[in-house]
Amino acid sequence: MKDLIKYIAQALVDNPEDVSVSEIEGSQTSVIELKVAKEDLGKVIGKQGRTARAMRTILSAASAKVKKRTVLEIIE
Repeated sequence: MKDLIKYIAQALVDNPEDVSVSEIEGSQTSVIELKVAKEDLGKVIGKQGRTARAMRTILSAASAKVKKRTVLEIIE
């Protein structure tokens, strides 16, 4: 899941080397934290949060396949 979010985020931003993804795993739920450069934050979130919502939808579909719940947090 972590690699999937990193791949999508690097494709969206101008500075792909500044993308960092960390994962905090629990028994039922995982939290994925995404950090990007400050000037790329708008590209990852998108207009009215549409890009972020789309990334969360893809993530929830992929995590449902492995029967786990995954949450995406975008950190400034």
